[in-house]
Amino acid sequence: MKVAKAQEPDSDGHSRQFDDELVGLDPDDPDAQAFAAHLDRMQRERPGFTVEGYLAGVTDFADSANRAEGGRRWAAVLVVLALLLVVIYAVWDALVFVLRTWM
Repeated sequence: MKVAKAQEPDSDGHSRQFDDELVGLDPDDPDAQAFAAHLDRMQRERPGFTVEGYLAGVTDFADSANRAEGGRRWAAVLVVLALLLVVIYAVWDALVFVLRTWM
């Protein structure tokens, strides 16, 4: 499986992307390392409709939000806050429904 091999680092810690896709680039160059890490993330295969797949998607979102700067980071923060507000509203609404039903 070629994709699984691309994610495993070589014995010297470099991505295997330098052996497959990035032949000729300097593995010690920070820009080339960042691009190899980007290719590793793009070529990852995960189960799509499982809990593990969804959690991996949340992990990818959190990692990309942590790498973002400026407006993209604030947009990610606003998305997370909006999701938290929706969850808080849904829990509050369910709690009120349960309490009204009992009383």
